[in-house]
Amino acid sequence: YDIPPILKVYKNGRIERLAGFEVVPPGLDPETNVESKDVVIAEKDGVSARLYIPKTTYPPTQKLPILVYFHGGAFIIGTPFSPNYHNLLNNVVSKANVIGVSVHYRRAPEHPVPIAHEDSWSALKWVASHIGGNGVEEWLNKYGDFEKVFVAGDSAGANIASYLGIRVGLEQLPGLKLEGVALVHPYFWGTEPLECEAERAEGTAKVHQLWRFTCPTTTGSDDPIINPGQDPNLGKLACGRVLVCVAEKDLLKDRGWHYKELLQKSDWPGVVDVVETKDEDHVFHMSDPNCDNAKALLNQIVSFIK
Repeated sequence: YDIPPILKVYKNGRIERLAGFEVVPPGLDPETNVESKDVVIAEKDGVSARLYIPKTTYPPTQKLPILVYFHGGAFIIGTPFSPNYHNLLNNVVSKANVIGVSVHYRRAPEHPVPIAHEDSWSALKWVASHIGGNGVEEWLNKYGDFEKVFVAGDSAGANIASYLGIRVGLEQLPGLKLEGVALVHPYFWGTEPLECEAERAEGTAKVHQLWRFTCPTTTGSDDPIINPGQDPNLGKLACGRVLVCVAEKDLLKDRGWHYKELLQKSDWPGVVDVVETKDEDHVFHMSDPNCDNAKALLNQIVSFIK
């Protein structure tokens, strides 16, 4: 397999990731005054997280909302420890005044989908284990407001965030109130092409192939994991508010708009908003985080949380 610019898989089985492998250490970020540290969630499965807390009002005089974040990368590349995600979380945590939990889940192809989703569910349950102040992590025990929990992510991470919102609705996490779900350029798909997909046949074919590569046991592009329109439980989404961010030039753009339609047609009683960024492509804010549109996108997420 050769899947530029993501990875190569050689005939002898060796896997070479082509991006998303840079790592920066946790610590106090002087620009945002946010402190971070790494924690282990499930050692045997290699599930971990990077935690963030704003130091501007430390110790906080009141409990802080909790943002659980899932990185993108087609379920294949990226980690919470990469410079772009580390910087994103520092900025969101600082501006929104929240505790951040950036989750490191196992990735395909070594760990095919839905392992990433199961790992992420384990991480959310780990966060909930601190309700009542009896968990292993002091920041969550002392300062976390479990009545105001948000899940968010970009691309594949947005897919996971949506999945978790539905799973909380189905299985419940007593004591944890999911306030909102923020989906940035969500990686949803389907067999029937939407408008912009029909005009870009080559790109569309690649997305079908990529999905089968990451989830070999799938029934195809109408699998409920990748196509929320095929999920009979979509209306059980556990939050009252959803923000969907899309980009004008993104092949996945119409899926974000379609997600809004699907929610509104379901029996979900909440409010969903879509924000579209003009002249930008998929996860542009990761490659150019200092551009005006990236700053505007960051502020939209912060505003949604606050």
